Amino acid sequence: MNSSHITESLDAAANSKRSGRLSRSAICVVTAGGPHPWIIINALRLKFGAITVIIEDPESRWTFLRRRACLTGWFSTTGQFATMLLVRAGKLVYSRRIKRLVAEHGIEVRRSADQSVVRVSSVNSAPFVEAIELLNPEVVLLAGCRIIKPGVLDRIGCPVLNYHAGITPQYRGMNGGYWSLACGDRRNFGATVHQVDAGVDTGAIIAQMRCDPAPDDNIMTYPYRLAAKSREICIAAVVDALSGNLTPHFPDGRSRQWFHPTIWSYAWTGLTKGVW
Repeated sequence: MNSSHITESLDAAANSKRSGRLSRSAICVVTAGGPHPWIIINALRLKFGAITVIIEDPESRWTFLRRRACLTGWFSTTGQFATMLLVRAGKLVYSRRIKRLVAEHGIEVRRSADQSVVRVSSVNSAPFVEAIELLNPEVVLLAGCRIIKPGVLDRIGCPVLNYHAGITPQYRGMNGGYWSLACGDRRNFGATVHQVDAGVDTGAIIAQMRCDPAPDDNIMTYPYRLAAKSREICIAAVVDALSGNLTPHFPDGRSRQWFHPTIWSYAWTGLTKGVW
């Protein structure tokens, strides 16, 4: 998304507000897009009616790889990237399985035709801050976007929550559902809604959901199941935020940030533990 498109989105919203045509929503969801966030967004929309959605442009692949390499080294990053490519291809292979899961839970994984969005380059950009100040929501829910920097987070004058497809603090970061199973911790296959702070999924917990994966679930389908099962806790968290009744807490448990599995560890875990 180029800067002119970003400006056009914000200018259109600003013009609508000045003319009295902007229908202010108390709820703002911030995402980079994708089917799993839209499961949550569409559930919120069904419950609350009109909501605001801000979509950030995807991070460039090279930027992502360089940043990840700084954390895990280029050897591991290469293996992780191979798994990411496998997952992308696997979603095509498992498309029928995914369609059955979608039908089973009655979920919608696409943007509704009448859902308006504001597009920004990044959640850490000036246009994002401008959009938030213009929309002035009562609660912001993050669902699959970049980490918001502290200086930007301080500019948001309402509760900021995050939907995380994993149980925190044990399974912060990527592929929380997969890692709980890979670690033999099936009871912590689930998802979390938590407050947002400067860390990676380290904020105080608002609500958690635990469930069982299906026997034929795998790393391609876990996120769909977790998002489908998490609709109620996301709705409840937003209700509590709007009513001023959030009850954050920090549970006991080892805190660890996880990344994508390397292709070799993924294959070994699948072969030895049956966790794919």
